[in-house]
Amino acid sequence: MDASILVPVTDNWQEWWAYVLVSEQTGDTYVGVTVDLERRLGQHNGELAGGARRTTRGRPWTLAKSHGPFLDRSEAQEVEHQIKRRRGSERLTWSP
Repeated sequence: MDASILVPVTDNWQEWWAYVLVSEQTGDTYVGVTVDLERRLGQHNGELAGGARRTTRGRPWTLAKSHGPFLDRSEAQEVEHQIKRRRGSERLTWSP
């Protein structure tokens, strides 16, 4: 059996996502990673506690693109890094 296709199975396994938000007010973009896209968007928009300070200005934010799911945080962060190397609308058209 090919070990590269084995997926660890645990009760607490979570899918990780890299995402791009766009400010409806300014058109700015924000890139991050999370295990819960809906909850994280609510945090960025101030509906829930825990949003990034960087997204306080520019509310409301819209989820423009997501990449995933990934097996672990490090995979999602690698994609996040690649997205952050781009600017503006290029962040929305890039694919891993």
